[in-house]
Amino acid sequence: MPISESRKRANEKYNAKAYDQVKIIVKKGEREKIKAHAESKGMSLNGYINALIDADMQKTASEE
Repeated sequence: MPISESRKRANEKYNAKAYDQVKIIVKKGEREKIKAHAESKGMSLNGYINALIDADMQKTASEE
């Protein structure tokens, strides 16, 4: 069943209130490679990128 327009607007409103967005740019074809790698780890593309950022930030914090 397709998502209604009112549900889409409600989701967009919630996301705008609850989340910040960061746009990254990768070379053509890299997105699919990264996505496939994330899925091989049982993660979404967004979850994988967030996990990498969190791990790097924790590593950096422990080195300081």
